[in-house]
Amino acid sequence: MAAGALLPLVESSAGRASTSASNADPDQLFKAGRFDAADRGYASLLRKDPANAHALAGRGRIALLSHDFRNAERFLARAIELAPDDSFARRQLADCFIRQDEVARAVPLLRGTGDPTDAAFADQYAAVGGRSYRMSGAHKTRVPFVSVDPLPSVRASINGARARTFLIDTGATLALHSTTAQEANLRAVATSTTHPAGQTLTTYHGVMDSFRLGGIELGDVPVVWYDLRVPDLPDGTKPAGVIGTTLLYHFIATMDYAGRELVLRRKTAAQVRELRAEAGRARTDRLPLWIAGDHVPCSLGSVNDEGPRVASLDTGGMNLAIMMNEQNAKKAGVAIDYDHPEDLGGMKGYPIAPDRIRLGRAEARNVTGLAADWPWLGLFGFDTIGNFTHEFFKPRAITFDYASMDFYIN
Repeated sequence: MAAGALLPLVESSAGRASTSASNADPDQLFKAGRFDAADRGYASLLRKDPANAHALAGRGRIALLSHDFRNAERFLARAIELAPDDSFARRQLADCFIRQDEVARAVPLLRGTGDPTDAAFADQYAAVGGRSYRMSGAHKTRVPFVSVDPLPSVRASINGARARTFLIDTGATLALHSTTAQEANLRAVATSTTHPAGQTLTTYHGVMDSFRLGGIELGDVPVVWYDLRVPDLPDGTKPAGVIGTTLLYHFIATMDYAGRELVLRRKTAAQVRELRAEAGRARTDRLPLWIAGDHVPCSLGSVNDEGPRVASLDTGGMNLAIMMNEQNAKKAGVAIDYDHPEDLGGMKGYPIAPDRIRLGRAEARNVTGLAADWPWLGLFGFDTIGNFTHEFFKPRAITFDYASMDFYIN
């Protein structure tokens, strides 16, 4: 679905500012999560100066948020023509191709940024040799949860080997533990280095021949592996890895916590019609869906009387229903318990318990949460009211429709 069909929902729900987009700074509008107004602002700049590379990149970024790939490619490619050294626009256009499984087209863009991590991903995508995530098997499959806590988990198979247990976390990419990759005889085609919480972490980049979930098999799947820090499963064993949004956005994906299953549907018109019919019968709310960064889903949420505003939907916050920064917590009238700080690995977190939080009509009261200096603004480029996560979703079923970019919650 085109960006223009979804983005006005933010404007109508969150309220329009008195200053028109033509007079406001579109960068600030984007930062505030007012995507439609920001897009109009960039369009206004381009009417005055069609060669404004920054405005072109801004429109491309907004189009990519809601998988309007045609316009994302059009705006970003033109921005790069005008500003070949714009590494951010290069990464955005590369991500546009990666999300469409046209990974070979991302390779020269990533190699042109001068960043060693981008170069590692370029080598990884070059090793695919064609389209990634080739799909075979069923058009719809149900994969039972092994457990719901500490996070939902399912069984999946790498390269035809015995099935292993993987956590599902929409705030993650598809990643394996190093021992899993070793047992599957995966070959690293590149490595990259990061420094989380003051440590040095080496990430290995490779390609799986196949990855099977229920009745659907995926071929030529880019994957990373490292010494993954993950919680134990209820039986005391370690998960083989994490299934994140970089895999899930290939489907219409339902995480049915209450029904204890993952439902994957191919992104076809027939599957969208079936989903909408089911949602209509169940009177399930349908909200807009965006992908922030390269893999974090977002929609519209409220905390107390603040909102609706853009909210992230990273489901991996164990034992938490909401995560907020201190500024937004105070703005929403949420008390912050500074007397009981928690060590989050180089960052302090403080307990919060909002009176109520909502996604559409789905509401929870007096929930557990944490306020901290989460790096979302730097990662996403826009502010969010908070992150709705595991404990909020446990009584519910949620669906990420990556065909039409809609989010459903019962």
